[in-house]
Amino acid sequence: MADQSPDVTWRGEVPVSTRFDDPYFSFADGLAETRHVFLGGNGLPGRFRDDFAIAELGFGTGLNAFAALQAWRAAGMTGELRFTSFEMFPMPVRAMRRALAVYPDIAAIAGPVLDTFFEHGGELRASGEGIRLRVILGDARATLPRWDGAADAWFLDGFSPAKNPELWEPPLLAEVARHSAPGGTAATYSAAGHVRRALEAAGFEVERRPGHGRKRHMTAARKA
Repeated sequence: MADQSPDVTWRGEVPVSTRFDDPYFSFADGLAETRHVFLGGNGLPGRFRDDFAIAELGFGTGLNAFAALQAWRAAGMTGELRFTSFEMFPMPVRAMRRALAVYPDIAAIAGPVLDTFFEHGGELRASGEGIRLRVILGDARATLPRWDGAADAWFLDGFSPAKNPELWEPPLLAEVARHSAPGGTAATYSAAGHVRRALEAAGFEVERRPGHGRKRHMTAARKA
């Protein structure tokens, strides 16, 4: 795996980035938040079809990817879920395993996939039953414009806009739109006005929805 990795500390069983002073997932049940924001916000699993493509800003612990894989399998889908994530500071696999262990069903799904991780050509790759996973390493502002894919759904899951503004800049969100399939969607836990405006400027129809836990609102978007 890449030499560059984030500094991680732990508050209970939740990993926290010391670089950004932000948790990798919600203290108030990260799995529930993933299902509410990223799956529900993108209309999943109802929109799944063979060869469905999800892209993500910020791989982190892999919780979103493996929650999506769990939903894919539960929906009885055949073929592969294509999941591509853009990550500048990859977490060591051992830390991913520790973080996911708090959700035993997810950890059981993740374990065999994490066993296959290998680095190739500036990205991490892994596969398992029903998933083909790519984590493209580096600054998404440079790597996303070069990506040759298009996503049916986007998980916008960088650290908070106040602490990690680079992943929420209008030019990057314009690239998210450019790399979205017709009718593609995006969802994020953030309801910040500048994020919603940037998505609208990029060509998304934006909706503010109830958030998870203590977060009053979240954002869902569909490519117009």
